[in-house]
Amino acid sequence: MAELKMTKNELRAQQNRLGQLFKYLPTLQLKKALLQAEVAEGKLQASSLEEEVDIEKHQVDEYASLFTQNLPVDVSSFAKITKVEKRYENIAGAEVPIFENATFGPITYNLFETPIWLEGAIMGLRRVSVAKVKLSIVQEKLMVLEKELREVSIRVNLFEKILIPRCERNIKKIKVFLGDQQLAAVSQAKVAKQKIIERKEAEHAL
Repeated sequence: MAELKMTKNELRAQQNRLGQLFKYLPTLQLKKALLQAEVAEGKLQASSLEEEVDIEKHQVDEYASLFTQNLPVDVSSFAKITKVEKRYENIAGAEVPIFENATFGPITYNLFETPIWLEGAIMGLRRVSVAKVKLSIVQEKLMVLEKELREVSIRVNLFEKILIPRCERNIKKIKVFLGDQQLAAVSQAKVAKQKIIERKEAEHAL
């Protein structure tokens, strides 16, 4: 770190820097608060989707024994997602993914050659697949938000605990130094003035 200069110019520079720090700190604090709220909401979304996955799985489990039957089609193949659509939103400076849609391949089998429960089973499996994708995207969103929150928290701490206190200490140090210099100058001036007076008095006495 550069040595602190005990000058009026440096005092003004430190005061300007302190003003800028105080100007930008509220913006960082607001961003931190927004990210904290978004992270909390994201955790609730993830928890809700985890429950949804469990519920959908439980419902599909009711068909589990039926899947052992000799079926003319591969049921699991109809539950595979072929395309996931998502968009990105900017939340407090972070680009986060938002689920839009999930596309499955066409269902191709003969209704007359398959049991009546098969369509319900396929729909259930698809709901499980969609819930898992939604959960994955929310978890991805949460990771992005938590990373951004950590970075913003570091900056807020840097401002509050290091940069601002350092600036305030520098300003105080320079003011004390300049004040001492001013007192010394006044004292020197008084001494010089007193010597002049004494010399004039001595000359007058002669």
